[in-house]
Amino acid sequence: MKVEQIYTKCLAHGAYYITSNGEAAIIDPLREIQPYLDKLKKDDVQLKYIFETHFHADFVSGHLDLSGRTGAPIIYGPTAEPEFKAVIAEDGQVFELGDVTIKLIHTPGHTMESACFLLIDKDGKDTALFSGDSLFLGDVGRPDLAQKATHLSKEELAGILYESLYSKILPLSDHIIVYPGHGEGSACGKNMMKETTDTLGNQKRTNYALNQPDKESFIKAVTDGLLPPPGYFEMNAAMNKQGYEHFDNVLHREMKPLSIEDFKVKMVCENVLILDSRNHNDFACGFIPGSVNIGLDGNFAQWVGALIGNVKTPVLLVTETGKEKETVIRLGRIGFDNVSGYLDGGFDTWKNAGEKIEMIERITPEKFVTETVNNSKLIIDVRKENEYLAGHVDGAINKPLDQISQWIPDIENNSHFYMYCQGGYRSMTAASILKANGCHNFTEVRDGINGIKKFTPVRYEHS
Repeated sequence: MKVEQIYTKCLAHGAYYITSNGEAAIIDPLREIQPYLDKLKKDDVQLKYIFETHFHADFVSGHLDLSGRTGAPIIYGPTAEPEFKAVIAEDGQVFELGDVTIKLIHTPGHTMESACFLLIDKDGKDTALFSGDSLFLGDVGRPDLAQKATHLSKEELAGILYESLYSKILPLSDHIIVYPGHGEGSACGKNMMKETTDTLGNQKRTNYALNQPDKESFIKAVTDGLLPPPGYFEMNAAMNKQGYEHFDNVLHREMKPLSIEDFKVKMVCENVLILDSRNHNDFACGFIPGSVNIGLDGNFAQWVGALIGNVKTPVLLVTETGKEKETVIRLGRIGFDNVSGYLDGGFDTWKNAGEKIEMIERITPEKFVTETVNNSKLIIDVRKENEYLAGHVDGAINKPLDQISQWIPDIENNSHFYMYCQGGYRSMTAASILKANGCHNFTEVRDGINGIKKFTPVRYEHS
């Protein structure tokens, strides 16, 4: 028996590949399925099952394409109603895989069809729990995402999740290894650990949600402090439930190099978003006016989903040369299937042709400290609130990047301000969005708080 966690950091997502005696199962696959097909071929095993823990909201699953290529059935928990052929299993149903078995445990609450999968070895010993979004490390699945689909309140869903976890998961043995659907950085939870595996026993001791004295306390704890879900979540859940275009077709259509003239025509005639996926340092030195910078070297897909929201938005790409396909794949993971093409040769082609460019006014942390010491300059910190409270520039105002659409209207373009984040990635994204919306009177700080604190103390606060 072999269990492999396939962790995709930019989505904070864990898929799982299990083999035993010539047979394989895959749990919660990503949309690009070729890596799974390669593993099956390399290991000379047959894919017997595709297990889905629920209708995912934060990425598009590869279940349909993978089933189409291999013939393996797609398996959901009770109450799931997909609009395609699938096996709707019963609570407690057991699936044989080589010398081992996998037991479905229905754990509604995050969504009503949510399920965990318990791996039982050839000797009948419970070995691993693939917990999907029902149980994370340090947290549990947020109970507010399925409200519209279920016509239940987040409190009612939290109560259902309590019953699932406390009656079905907590009684399991402490030695079981927990393999969650997501880790730190995912918007599917609020308090996840950076680790991606743990024992169930340790989670029983350390997970705040599993240590509540009663149901009422659990409901309050897991619903408190939930931020609004990203706009693309509902659209991804619908794609996973209803079906989607074959990803090979998407890749073939979107991998279209565009000349400068063709790129300009689409800019004007198709009302597109220009998405520049280069590193923030490169973007600062020059970009096509109106471009939004979300770098591939960070949590690209999550930020695209959070900031753009609508997966049907028409997109033109500007990428680092050679990164065009990777960019299209990572957009496709979250259902952004409306890419009109990419600028052939990248930004350098545009610049060398003498086309109009813009730049971001950017200064070093040392210069920032010199310019702002002992004065009342407006300073904006675009990190999350918990990061801000853990240490920020004295006098800085917290305006998180993921809420930028709400605070941009309050920006007065005749009042200059400084802006920083942790290391420069998010502040450059914010700078690009500000520029695209006509706000130009600001200075972005290179290296963010990581650089600033080398030259001045930071202020700490408690929430």
